[in-house]
Amino acid sequence: MAKKSKKQQQQPGGTPATVALTAAGVEFTVHAYDHDPSHPSYGEEAAEAMGVSPDRVFKTLVADVDGTLVVGVVPVAGSLDLKALATAVGGKRAAMADPVLAERTTGYVRGGISPLGQRRKLRTVLDESASSHTTICVSAGRRGLEVELSPEDLAKLTEATLAPIARA
Repeated sequence: MAKKSKKQQQQPGGTPATVALTAAGVEFTVHAYDHDPSHPSYGEEAAEAMGVSPDRVFKTLVADVDGTLVVGVVPVAGSLDLKALATAVGGKRAAMADPVLAERTTGYVRGGISPLGQRRKLRTVLDESASSHTTICVSAGRRGLEVELSPEDLAKLTEATLAPIARA
C-alpha cells in the first residue's frame, strides 16, 4: 500500500493542528474568519472577528531560552514575560526567536503558529490564566483559523507546563 503524503492524510481544509486534535479524540470547535493582512495584531484580529474576549484568545510565541526553542502561550490581551518563561523552564535568559527559525521549526507561518501539530514538538508553557476559562482559543495553524478547546486538553496534548508567563 502506498504511503500517504501529509497533505493526503489531512482532512479537507484541515491543518496539522486539527488533525492532531481529531486523532487525539479531543472535543474542539474550529472558528474561521477572513484574515485582514493590514490588521496590526493577529491575536486581537482573531478575538474581534470571533466576538471573543481577548483574555480567552491565546497567542503562540516562540522564544529562544538559553539556545533552545520554547513555546509560550499567552492571552492576546497581554504580552509574554520572557524572564518568567525562562524561569518556568529552568533557564536563565530568553529572547524572542528568529521568525524564520520559528516558522521552519514549527511548520507554521507567523500569525498562524499553533501550539498543536508542530513539525518539531517544542517544550510548551501555557500561561496559568488559561485555567480560569472553560475554553480558550488558539491558532489552528493558519491565519484566519482558530480552534477552541479546554485548556486542560491543550495542556495535556502539548505536555505544557502551567506558569505565570503573561504580562498585562
